[in-house]
Amino acid sequence: MQSLYSYFTLREYDRIEIEKNMIKSIESVKDLHKLFLSILMLLRNYAKDQIETNKLKHLPTIDDLDPNRKFINNRVIELLISDDFFRQKNNRSIRMLVNNDLDLIRRMYVEIIKSPEYSDYLLDEEDTFELDKSFIKLILNNFIFDNEFLHQIIKEHNIYWMDDLPFVSIFLNNQISFLKNKNTSHILKSSFKNIEDKNFAISLFRSTIQNYDEFNNLVKDYSKNWDLDRIANMDILLINMALTEIVSFNEMPVNVSFNEYIEISKYYSTKNSKVFINGMLDKIVNNFKRNNRIHKQGRGLL
Repeated sequence: MQSLYSYFTLREYDRIEIEKNMIKSIESVKDLHKLFLSILMLLRNYAKDQIETNKLKHLPTIDDLDPNRKFINNRVIELLISDDFFRQKNNRSIRMLVNNDLDLIRRMYVEIIKSPEYSDYLLDEEDTFELDKSFIKLILNNFIFDNEFLHQIIKEHNIYWMDDLPFVSIFLNNQISFLKNKNTSHILKSSFKNIEDKNFAISLFRSTIQNYDEFNNLVKDYSKNWDLDRIANMDILLINMALTEIVSFNEMPVNVSFNEYIEISKYYSTKNSKVFINGMLDKIVNNFKRNNRIHKQGRGLL
């Protein structure tokens, strides 16, 4: 959607170049994923440094000399950062943090250790892998994913990463949920699950451009009661993408295309967009059905 918006808004840009940038941007999601793993590692390392620093106090307390090491020994962090792919390729993410502001880690750490959840975790006599998993997910969801200071760093590094953050947060939560003790993690090496996903992205991009003039004229024909000058460009683009999916991708259920683009409009367009998009799609798709324009294949689609 973002790449197509750039193409249709800035016509002087080369289609092939925008397509290449689109694939590059999608693949960069794995760097965001590694960034969050890096933050977990840096928090653990910072906690270890604090323990060693406290031991060197002039008058150390009993807790300083015999600290609770439950967090720095968290087995989930060890598993997530032990993967060879992460250890070999994570330097870029860590360097990004350091170059922007290492104080981010200190701020996060202070916020975490002052929380009741942290105290509960340390004082819990239970010491299980499942408890470690629950605590790491809590840290991610409560102190990292929504950290405004981190959001600023992310925005400066990659303008698309804030849009990718919800996907990565879901992926990482699921990854931790399915972790087994003493099993290595599977770091996301590609944002595409398989070659079909990549082909889908490219085909949707190209087919939307190819069909744009035809579908745009249909939108004009079916929006006689709307002021065309006041229709958001994003709405027109989303309708074009949805119609392209419905007509060109036989394995995609019609209702899925409807729901996906209406949902996207809630985030990227006006508050009335979902009503307009739903109405336009309903009228045009019914026309397509009457003219036998839609052909679906596969289980549940015939």
